[in-house]
Amino acid sequence: MTVNADKPDFKIGIVGTGTMGRGIVQVAAAAGLYVTAFDARPSAAAEAKDFVGKMLARQVEKKRLAAADAESAINRIEATETLDTLADCDMVMEVITEDLARKRELFTQLDQLVRPEAILATNTSSLAVTAIAAACTRPERVAGFHFFNPVPLMKLVEVIAGMKTDAWVTETLTRLARRFGHEPVLVRDSPGFLVNHVGRAYMPEALRILSECIARPEVIDQAMRVAAGFRMGPFELLDLVGLDVAHPVMESIYGQYYQEPMYQPSPLTRLRMAGGVLGRKSGAGFYEYHDGKPRIPNDNPPTTAHRKPLWVSRARPDGHAAVAALLDQLRITAETGARPSADALCVVTPIGRDTTTTATAEDLDPRRTVALDTLFPLAGHRTIMVTPATVADYRDAARAMFSVDGVNATVINDSPGFIAPRIVAMIINVGCNVAQQGIASPADIDKATRLGLNYPLGPLEWGDKIGAKRVVEILEALHQFYGEPRYRPMPWLKRRALLGMSLRELQS
Repeated sequence: MTVNADKPDFKIGIVGTGTMGRGIVQVAAAAGLYVTAFDARPSAAAEAKDFVGKMLARQVEKKRLAAADAESAINRIEATETLDTLADCDMVMEVITEDLARKRELFTQLDQLVRPEAILATNTSSLAVTAIAAACTRPERVAGFHFFNPVPLMKLVEVIAGMKTDAWVTETLTRLARRFGHEPVLVRDSPGFLVNHVGRAYMPEALRILSECIARPEVIDQAMRVAAGFRMGPFELLDLVGLDVAHPVMESIYGQYYQEPMYQPSPLTRLRMAGGVLGRKSGAGFYEYHDGKPRIPNDNPPTTAHRKPLWVSRARPDGHAAVAALLDQLRITAETGARPSADALCVVTPIGRDTTTTATAEDLDPRRTVALDTLFPLAGHRTIMVTPATVADYRDAARAMFSVDGVNATVINDSPGFIAPRIVAMIINVGCNVAQQGIASPADIDKATRLGLNYPLGPLEWGDKIGAKRVVEILEALHQFYGEPRYRPMPWLKRRALLGMSLRELQS
């Protein structure tokens, strides 16, 4: 019992014509499908058809779509105020509010209405597909088909198999997604599915860093944008999305995974949400906004700092080499002795460890020791980390020297893993957990992360670039320092690091 996703007269029904429903109507009609749109609110479906017509007309004006194709697409859309009109559809998709009881009631109706071979799909972003399908006499034909907003621009779609979903259903939806011009990823039903699950590290770990007063929001954002290559820093993103949206998602995933420490939300966002400090929409979040633009505190490096003799640790040869190359570029001469002179600024290059632990292990004076993050390129941004005992003169001297060429060097308080290495290591670890659970293939995990979250790399791809052993080293240092299971490396990561395998490599 199958439906041919490639047949020219494929007919799809859309229940719910809000923002997401309209977007799906648009891409389906533009792809050549016949669309019947229904909404419980009178005239809503007709309004959605008019809206889609305007969107297609705009595409014609921009010469991205031929006028004849736009007209044909509109002619393939039928707006109805009667649910029974969907009876002859090859597939019906619900795009209603995230309420399990309402969705189950609708699927009970649809299960009795459409043909036995028709597919029933849900665009839910947070509810279990299996729980929705349980309302049907044929749960095997029910699957998730999760698009992202705005649908015409966000080209990712999660094809989600419930516990009883037949393979032909997900195969058909995969072909349909490609017909829409979208990139499908196959996902097993689980809390957060794939994109929302993989996203459980970027903002939560940044919030953990902020909560420990390691760095201010703008410093963390700059490290993630400039050093790590993200389009937006975590606090810019939180302000854009709004805490009224972001925090409940954090709490939902955390709760659905029975308080898994990796996904623990931050009290900071709960308190801010309670106080109405939501982000751009409230005029203030982690940044203050004026005319829609964030006010970023001025943080110029000291210009009168007294230059100190400088010594660089050789404990990590790769880190020493990176700093030596930078000093050569900056035309700064470092001491060459095995030990620093009595008044030299000591620079260490730990991976995972904090400055205090590193200085103690290397028997260096913590009052004149700083750490420099060498895991990420030093060309566009430099992160300097101090101990609680680092003297201000040495801190300022380090910042002045490492920003002499105009590249911003920011100073942060002590933290295992700096900023970018710590957050990226957690992103990789969560991605490895998703792979370990078999929620999606390694290739789909990386694809979904790039397309759905706009990360510069997928988590497993990123782990291979940094090196699995080095990622484990960062996480184990965090785990040892905090003593929290939050930072334990996942089995998928540990085993591949030990064997020297790629994180994207499947078990034979």
